[in-house]
Amino acid sequence: MSLLSRIFGRKKSTYKANETVVFDETKITRTMRDGNQETLQWAELQEVSIITSDEGPFVDDVFWVLSGTDTGCLVPSEADGAKELLAHLQKLPGFNNEAVIQAMGSAENAKFLCWSKPREL
Repeated sequence: MSLLSRIFGRKKSTYKANETVVFDETKITRTMRDGNQETLQWAELQEVSIITSDEGPFVDDVFWVLSGTDTGCLVPSEADGAKELLAHLQKLPGFNNEAVIQAMGSAENAKFLCWSKPREL
């Protein structure tokens, strides 16, 4: 194994192996590296946004923020299951894919609103 692959490859693969997000029809669960979990019921979802940081590219600098009424989940974009979560989030009515594209191109500390629950009249 080369020096570069040991330096850069190990960090990413270790990170991905320990950070996960899974979901079903009722809830989203993020499991952190230390085993702690964050769970959000789909029915409670109020807003989906992405926050980016200026700390990349060798550490994850893109995070999904799933905000609920009283709780939420912060999902790193490199977590196992994040791509599948994005595909599911894109099915939300009015989901803003342009915000996702802008966030993925950002190298600054920023927030991008992708979806918010419509207000009831």
